[in-house]
Amino acid sequence: MEAGPRDTAQGVEPGAVEAGDQRLSSDGPDDQPPVGVTADGPGADELSVGPEVEVELRPQRRLRIWQLAPIVALATVGSLMFAFPLAFEFGDGGAVVAMLGLLICSCAAGWGMMAARRVGHTWPGLPKRGSGRRPDWRVVLAYAVVLAAVVVLAVWRVARLR
Repeated sequence: MEAGPRDTAQGVEPGAVEAGDQRLSSDGPDDQPPVGVTADGPGADELSVGPEVEVELRPQRRLRIWQLAPIVALATVGSLMFAFPLAFEFGDGGAVVAMLGLLICSCAAGWGMMAARRVGHTWPGLPKRGSGRRPDWRVVLAYAVVLAAVVVLAVWRVARLR
């Protein structure tokens, strides 16, 4: 950066050197630093105090309360709609309300599974998404049998209301 006119003495050209001043050259300070002056900052031995530690700057991927609240509320409403007509025999409309409750509860379960998968959770026994491993067919078969049993029992209970 070039010095302005206020940085020079009266009657002296900018960039000119006075005869008695040997410290400055016409284009700036000398290349040799004065004795006793060192570069700023810590030395090389001060920089390596211990092993390097990597810190993740992105926040952890986890489900937040604002993500979980609507899922839990929908599941609660659906399960209550399914349970009350079955427990108290609401008449002819009870089966319809129970099936609607089962549908709402199933939607909430699917919504919860998709949200959990998005943050990296998996079902027990299944590989993580993007790992390249194939799921074990016995684990998939076990999940399918449990799901089919729950659906058959729910439909059978609702059908008994009629």
